[in-house]
This record gives sequence, structure tokens and C-alpha cells, in this order.
Amino acid sequence: MPASRSKLAERIDRVLNGALAGEPAVIANISAADLLEESTPVANVISAALARPGSGLSGHWRVTEAFRHSGLTDQMLDALAAGDPAVRSAACRLCGAMRLTESVPWIGDLAGDPDPLVRWTALRALGQLGGRRAVEILMAMAEKVPLHRLALALSRAASDLDIEALMRQPPSEKAAVATVLACGLRKDTLRVAPLLGIAHDRRWPKQVRLAACKALAMIGDAGATDGLNQLATDDPDPAVKAVASRAHRRLLKTAVRKKL
Repeated sequence: MPASRSKLAERIDRVLNGALAGEPAVIANISAADLLEESTPVANVISAALARPGSGLSGHWRVTEAFRHSGLTDQMLDALAAGDPAVRSAACRLCGAMRLTESVPWIGDLAGDPDPLVRWTALRALGQLGGRRAVEILMAMAEKVPLHRLALALSRAASDLDIEALMRQPPSEKAAVATVLACGLRKDTLRVAPLLGIAHDRRWPKQVRLAACKALAMIGDAGATDGLNQLATDDPDPAVKAVASRAHRRLLKTAVRKKL
């Protein structure tokens, strides 16, 4: 048990272990105020439990039911509308960790909250919650969100089908850049060929082509090496040449490390 884990987090961990083991009538006998007060360590414990191999949809359901039977899920949803921004932020964090899909519309509203911490926590929660509605919310507010945060949230929220649809028909240039970068953050080797196509296609805006080069470097698949080298050598745009050259060098270094 990590020394830094709070007593409350330890209690939550025991509850989750029971729920995931299929023990009957598991109830989290903990107050909503305590959860909100220690939202970060508690959310970390919940996220780690749901990420365990084999937890799956049934494990997710059992964990959610343990909180629901305790009345905590309704209280977390109510806390999203609290007057205190610290409480709203904590509620976003916990709803995201619990993967309460019914919280998506309200958290989507909080992604435009006046408080910057609430906005950032809401974006992260949308990434954790995922699903079509979360992706639609992220795309609808793309122009208002910093690119790196948009790409990170999208990389977590989007399914393969969502990514494929957004690559075919992005709603805006910024959305296209975020989608391409999300592929890199996901290390999505299935997108190497489409990303190479975008990087080489001068009909795409330059920022999207640059993002495709960066994404290929993040993915680190050797199959992109020749295509990036061609861009670095022959592309008429100096910016594309420079970014492709850096991406190509990164792939070569990755290949060397894999051989060691």
C-alpha cells in the first residue's frame, strides 16, 4: 500500500475490491463531503481499479452500483452545480473517475465554466467518460479550448470510429489538428497510413500536415520512416520539411533503441 494513500482512499480501495470480486450488497458507507474533500486521491483509486485487467463492463457496473446504492452518485451530480468552484471541480473529477455517463451534459457545461480549474477538470473528465456525446461536446467547443488540452481529452474520449469519422470530415481546421495529434497521443499504429497521406497531401492546411508529422513521430512506427524522409527531402514548404525532418530523426532514434 503506498505510504501517501489516505485512510479514506484505503477505505474506498477495500470497497472497490469487494465490488470487483462480486461480493453481494457492497455499499460505500462514506459521505459525499468526505469524497469531495479528498477527490484527487479517491479519484486515483477509482480510476486505477477500473483500469485493472479483466474489470471490463461488469466490473464498471458493480463499482457504479456500490456508489449508487450509497446515494453517492446523485450527490456527485448535485455537486456539479455547487456555488463553490472547488466543489464543482472535485465533483467533475469524481464523476469522471466513476465514469458516470449521466454526468456528461453537465460536465460539458462546466467545460465553459468561468473558473479555469473547473474548466480543465471538466475537460479531463470528458476524456475519461468518453462516448459519442463527450466527443461532440469537445468538438463543439474546440475553438475555445487550448489545442494541447483538446487533443489530450479527445485522445481519451474518442473511439476508433470517432477518430476515423473526424479524420474524414473534421468540423474545423483546429478540430482536424486536434484529431491528428490525438492519434499520436494514443500511439495509434492503425492510423500511420492515413497520417502519412495527410502529411503528403498539400490540399490539407499546413497546420494539419505539421500535426500529422508530429503524430507519426509520437507513434514511433518504423513504417512511417520512408514517407517522412521523402517529405523532409522534397516538400516545397520549409516548415513541413523541418518538422518532417525532426520526426524522421526521432523515428530513427526509436528504431535504434528498439534494437538495443
